[in-house]
This record gives sequence, structure tokens and C-alpha cells, in this order.
Amino acid sequence: MKKRTTISIAVLLCITAIHAQKDMSILWETKLGHQTEFTGTGTEERGYSYAATDKEITVFDNKTGQARWNNKFKELAPKLSKIDELIPFWESDCLFLFDRKMGKDQIVVVDMATGKALWNTDKYQNLVEESIVYVPEKDGFAIALKDRLVWVMAKTGEEKWSTDKFKGSVGRYAVTRDGKLVMVNFMPTGLGALFTGFKNQIAKVDLATGNILWENTYIGRPERKVISGEFLYALDIQDDKVFLRMNGMQVYDLNTGANVYSAAFDFTPDGLVSAPAGARKFGVYHAVAEPVILGDDMYILDMSNKKSQYVKKYDRNSGKLLWTSPEIRGGARAIPNMYVVGDKVLLQIGGNVEVQHYIYQRKPDGQGGWTIYQEWKIYQRNVKPNGIQAFNTGDGSFAWESERFKKGITNAILVGDNFVVSSGKEMYSLDPVNGAEKFTVPVAKGGVGLAQEIRTYKDKVVVIGDKGVSTFNMDTGEPVASGKYKKSDIEDMHEDRLILKTEKSDIACFDLDDCTFKEFKARTGATTTMSTDGNFVYVYDKKNVTKVGTR
Repeated sequence: MKKRTTISIAVLLCITAIHAQKDMSILWETKLGHQTEFTGTGTEERGYSYAATDKEITVFDNKTGQARWNNKFKELAPKLSKIDELIPFWESDCLFLFDRKMGKDQIVVVDMATGKALWNTDKYQNLVEESIVYVPEKDGFAIALKDRLVWVMAKTGEEKWSTDKFKGSVGRYAVTRDGKLVMVNFMPTGLGALFTGFKNQIAKVDLATGNILWENTYIGRPERKVISGEFLYALDIQDDKVFLRMNGMQVYDLNTGANVYSAAFDFTPDGLVSAPAGARKFGVYHAVAEPVILGDDMYILDMSNKKSQYVKKYDRNSGKLLWTSPEIRGGARAIPNMYVVGDKVLLQIGGNVEVQHYIYQRKPDGQGGWTIYQEWKIYQRNVKPNGIQAFNTGDGSFAWESERFKKGITNAILVGDNFVVSSGKEMYSLDPVNGAEKFTVPVAKGGVGLAQEIRTYKDKVVVIGDKGVSTFNMDTGEPVASGKYKKSDIEDMHEDRLILKTEKSDIACFDLDDCTFKEFKARTGATTTMSTDGNFVYVYDKKNVTKVGTR
């Protein structure tokens, strides 16, 4: 075994040496006539993106970098001499511009593709991004105000109806066969004081008239990630039932709104991770694993009590509780992953949770002007206590616990029947039946420092290290390939491309097939965005936009 490992390391070093580092190819560079204080990257299919300051905006073509249109905001709308915020709604091609005036907010809506001002208003106050939801099926916006919900046509701003029977913003929604909407409300971040009398509502609404056909309540806090915008819950209609997957599962009758069953438990990640200074947006996500559904069986974590946590198994069709496990040992504050393999339920106790923040700081530059610092960041933070525990699927009884991970764990992954756990220093493949170790391998064999987290790619384990990326064979634990880079954090991943970013904003794009990488040295503070197809990265710094290739 020792000889085999030595050979593998030699091969690994050879692979690393052969593939010398290259620069990411520059497709185009565009110098704008203004800073890039606000940026937004459209998909390659949509074909355009934007960069703006508080007084001027440029929308540029994604293929060429050339400006499609440029204008000062005061030229778009005379009342709009500057903006405090802009919010894109890509599906509608609409850009909301806000001039905040303490109760007299001016809003101008612009067609992003053409630069034409569509409509403006000062009727709607205290709106944030979460207050506005675009419904493409009806080409309109549901806008949550303090005292009512307003339905507005996207291109004209015409107000069709309003209702005071639906409080808060519209979250997830589902369209019924007869063209109605079933939707869930939520409280926009930081606007709790605005929506007095708020209660959790799920409702079926006729969008033609605004009539509420039925309403009910739900358990939990529906969330949308503050940077990436993904919803953390799902709403589906199947036959005559509405399934709301949030903190478990809640099921309603589509025709009447009556509860069919509820297997959900309220949980908030408050206090798990502290917000950084200057954070205007902040969220902690994936602290509790989603339900696991296998056939008619549904496994759910009950984390509603901070002192005691349990696994519960339900019949998915009837909602009947089949069993409750013994208390999960050790007082879990987070259980980010739950898997069911064979006759075992496997739990990752503690470890990495996802954090997102947006920092905005405006400081005097000493010359009568201002320096703006903005940071959008998605990263991992580790939550203790840590461990791995297993329960039997038949009756929920305790099966086994590994003592290996008391001191630390990043995360656990499952590919096929391989259950692989990273402690940060080592990787372990555990037998789901009894927790026995199939193999143990130091992540240092990959040559990229300690593991921040592990992921799967094809039949390999990907180790995202402090200083690069390495891959290991899933079955044997032998190292496969490695690419050593500077100290950095993961920025994004799409299929076979993985981006690391340093504190000084340099980025490296790794090919996960062989861990070779290409680098782009950006200016410190640059904003970088990977295209949705993974083929490009857009780099915004000062007055420049650069498009670089990842292949």
C-alpha cells in the first residue's frame, strides 16, 4: 500500500508539473466613461449586461463589449438627478431605478434592452428588492406596500387592482391549470416594522381581479438568498394538492386551501454566524438539511427546539408519523446534510453552512469626494458541535456514531453508496452500515492545503483547499490530480469549471478533469461574475469591464 501511494504521489506531482499555469483569454475589454458602482450580468442568451454609477448607466453587449446604450439618469427622467439603488428584473427586461427621498421616493422603470423609460411613480414608498415580484405568466409586478398588495402591468405601470387581504411580499408561487396563482407571502428583510399585523399566508388568488379565493397559514420563514437570489423553499401543485416544502412538508387542498397534513418545524439560524461590519444584506443558509423523500417515505429533521433535535419519518401521502428517532446526541445547532443509504439515515452534525453578505461602505477620500467600497460575497462558515450519526430507517433507533469528527468537520457527501466525510485534514470513506472506515487519506496528499470543503465531480471527490484544488478517487481515496494556487476561496462552480478568488480579487478557473487552471489578475476590489453557462467571467473594476474565457 505504501509503495502504491508513493507512486500515486509521484504521478500527481508529474501531472501538476506538466500543466503549466496559463492566463485566461481576454475576449474583450471595454473602458466606460464612468465608474462601475452598480453592476449586473445578464445571461449569454439574453445578450447584455450593465454597469452604472449613481448618475449614469451603460448597457453593453455581452458578445462585443460595445455599449448598446448609455444615458444619464436625469436624461431618462427629469425628476431623477441621481439614484440610490437600481434593481434589475431580468425576465421582464425592466430596471427599477430608485431616488430615495425619505417618504417621497421616486421610482423610474426602464426597458433594459433599449434604454427607454417606461413609467415612473412616487406612489410606492419603502420598496426593497424583495417587495417586488415579477410574474412572467401575466407580465406584471406584484408590489407589496405597507397596507396592501398592488398588481401593476410591467410595461405601462398601470395599476390593475390592490388588496389589503394579503400582507407582505409575494414569495414562491405556482400557476394552476385555470390560470390562478397559489402564492406564499413573506416579510422583506428589515421591513418588519412596516408590516404590522403580518401573519404567514398561503393563498390562491385570481390575478384578473385580485380576489383571494382561499387562504391559510404555514409554518416557518420563507427565505430567498440575499446575493444569489435562490429560494430556499419550493411550492408545487400535484393533482389537487399544494405541496409547500419548507422546514419540512406542508400540504394543502388545491380547491379549498384546507390542511391535508403538516410535517414542518420552525427553525431560524439566528446566532449561528455573526454579520460583518457594514453588511447591508446578510444571510445564513443550509443549516438544516432538506427533507429526504424515497418513494412513499419522507425523512424530516425536527430542529424546532434548540435543546433537543430529532429525525422523523412520515408517510408522504397521508402525512402519518411513522417514527421519531431518539434525541440526536450532542445538541446539534446545525445539521446541513442528511442522507438515506440502504437502511440507514446518515446525519452530518455541524460543519459548513453557507453565508452571503453585501457590504456597502462610503468613506471620505480626503479630497472632498467619496470612496465607495462594495463587497458581494458567498462563503462558508463552520458551526460546531461536529459529528456523524446514523439511525435505522426501520424504526428510527440509534445505529452508530463516529468519534472521528468531534474536533472538526467541513462536510459530508454521498455518491452512490460512498459516504465520504472531510475533517479538514483528512478524508474518510465510511461504511453506512456500521461507520467502519473503508479508507482514510490526508487531504495534504493533494498538495493544496487544508480542505475548505469537498464536492463531487463525476466519479471523483473534489477537495477545495486553502491553496488550490485537488481530486481523489472516490473508491480508493488515491489522489488523481492537483492544481496549487494562491490562498483563496471558492467563487463559483459550473459543471467542470470551478473559480477560486483571492483577497486581492485575482481569480483562477480550474478544469476539474485534470485540475489545471488559468488565471486572471484583476485589480483589487474588482467584482467578478461567472456566466450562467460557465464559459466566461465578467470582471468589473473602476471604469473597466473585461470578459475572459474559462476554457
